[in-house]
Amino acid sequence: MLIDKLRGGDRRSLGESAEVVAAVAKTPALFADLFECLFDDDPVVRMRAADAVEKVTREGPQLLQPWKRPLLETVAARKEKEVRWHVAQLLPRLKLSAAEREMAVAILTGYLADESSIVKTFGMQALADLAEQDTSLLDQVVPLIERLSKTGTPAMRSRGRRLLARMSGGR
Repeated sequence: MLIDKLRGGDRRSLGESAEVVAAVAKTPALFADLFECLFDDDPVVRMRAADAVEKVTREGPQLLQPWKRPLLETVAARKEKEVRWHVAQLLPRLKLSAAEREMAVAILTGYLADESSIVKTFGMQALADLAEQDTSLLDQVVPLIERLSKTGTPAMRSRGRRLLARMSGGR
């Protein structure tokens, strides 16, 4: 079972998640089992599952689409930073209705207040990606990224400058 490969150790390692990614890439029907691991009681399993889901959906974003609702409504609310930064990477891969896009923007805007600078940085990136898909979001997203480009960590300021330069063509 996939979950057995995600168990054990601590949050500083990915365990056997690379094997899980390879298995799901080879047999996409296993994606449902992998996604269900995001609801496991063990935070290590959830973290590794989030990493594996992110890696699998880089090449197969369509696998995530049937799981849009639980991703937006449940997984995105998880408190583990390792899950949150992967959720930020996943949300722009979804085909979203206007209401779902609004929900995704609200989630990502909340992530900008996270304690983790990695979560904030991925949140900035995801908001920029969504604004690139829907330019009506630019007026909302640009000021958020401008603020973090001035007040964030050096990595956030650097990412913010690149994102703002990229988005300036859409305004």
